[in-house]
Amino acid sequence: MRTVDVGLPPSEHTRRYDRSVVEITQPVRDLVESGVLAHVVTLGPDGTPHVSLAWAGFDDDELVFATFYDTDQHKLRNLRRDPRVSLSFEAKEHTGEGLHPYVVIRGRATITEGGALEVMDRLAGAYIGPGAEFPMRDVPPGVVIHVAIEKIYGQGPWQSDTAED
Repeated sequence: MRTVDVGLPPSEHTRRYDRSVVEITQPVRDLVESGVLAHVVTLGPDGTPHVSLAWAGFDDDELVFATFYDTDQHKLRNLRRDPRVSLSFEAKEHTGEGLHPYVVIRGRATITEGGALEVMDRLAGAYIGPGAEFPMRDVPPGVVIHVAIEKIYGQGPWQSDTAED
């Protein structure tokens, strides 16, 4: 596999974050790994947000998602130019009080060529069912996107006094 350097835009808002300061609590892991789709938000060349859906999960302390086809698609072009990305996840269950629980994870992406089927097979258990494999087997190598997490916020047990809306 070959890692593609997505670089950092030359500006003040691109400072590197110490990943050790972001704690991924068990409730956040539970929500992300419950099979809810990720809303992936990238930034277009003019700063316009672009939203797409993806299967996503954790790979140690990073988020991971993958795609097989059109490895020059909108979100990938955006991430190659500007690695900033946000993913949001909305809980399936709701107590009926307040907002529906959700979590937003913001970070920076690294794109790696190949390995998409392995990632999708690993995620299939959450999205299809225990022991499942991704149903399409004759697929191109695709790309894998890892997200180094900078901030976690939302509505739920992971909410803190400094959470953003």
